[in-house]
Amino acid sequence: MPPFTPRLIVEPDDGMEPVREFIESAQSSLLIKQFNFTEESLIQSVIARINAGVDVRVMLNAKRSDGGRVNDETYERFAAAGIDVKWSSPRFYVTHEKSIVVDEKAAMVATFNLNLKYFSRTRDYGIITRDPQHVAQIIEVFDIDWEQRDATPAAYEGLLWSNSNSRLHMANFIDTAQHRLDVQHPKYVDAVILDRIAAAAERGVKVHVLCGGRHGISDWDVLDTFASLRTLRRFGGVKVHKQKNLRVHAKLLIVDDERALLGSMNIDRSAFDLRRELGITITDPSVLARLRETFDTDWDLSHHYDPPDPLDPSQHLETDFPHDPDLVHE
Repeated sequence: MPPFTPRLIVEPDDGMEPVREFIESAQSSLLIKQFNFTEESLIQSVIARINAGVDVRVMLNAKRSDGGRVNDETYERFAAAGIDVKWSSPRFYVTHEKSIVVDEKAAMVATFNLNLKYFSRTRDYGIITRDPQHVAQIIEVFDIDWEQRDATPAAYEGLLWSNSNSRLHMANFIDTAQHRLDVQHPKYVDAVILDRIAAAAERGVKVHVLCGGRHGISDWDVLDTFASLRTLRRFGGVKVHKQKNLRVHAKLLIVDDERALLGSMNIDRSAFDLRRELGITITDPSVLARLRETFDTDWDLSHHYDPPDPLDPSQHLETDFPHDPDLVHE
């Protein structure tokens, strides 16, 4: 395999094994920054690395935006195992980034958390990149957050960072669409990105929006999400479907079958402005082909979606999936 060829992980299709293999491949150093890390076998894999003499540092998000804490037990287990573990930087309301760096040579950027449900019940993606610029910048930002400094990467290298440049580069990414734009996201709570998607449709781009409906959307965000989806449907070139085979947790954009953007940030004001998030752009043809195949499969299994009136709560109940109180899109 050429050194810079990225590897795509599709969940739940690929299961946990690619992530476990990546962690266990660390021979000298392992950096982990996660929003939610509770999966037992992956916890054991990390502890096994410190026992093998690998230099391990872990940053865990302290609490969700609703105040809930899920990482306390994992933090204590890592600390007891001798791992250098910290809570994520208080400079951010939430650290929603999901990244792992192995031996300063390869980095994983994901939409999934390290929690069992994201390997079994949700559509999610991850990319393992060996691009030296990507890896170096993810390490740079890890160190910035580890030291709780107020700094941002000096240059744009194809990585999107919140809260510095992510909205700008997601908007610019959408602006490059000439023929087709595919959007697989759960939340639609940012007027700038909504405007860019609508502008693409106005210039003749075929836009396919694959959403998750009400599932995982907080009461705070449901008004904007439903209103945004209803607004997009008013443009002739936009089709809005609701995914039926899996819950949507992915954050994926595909432009003209030539470029993709995936990462931790939802289309959400707070994701761009208040939280630590990481996204990555991809142009590798083999990765694009599998993303296209996966999106098309999900689209073919989806249904046309008429978003309900955001001001009529009686229309908001959706029963195609059991309610999961722990699946709330940050």
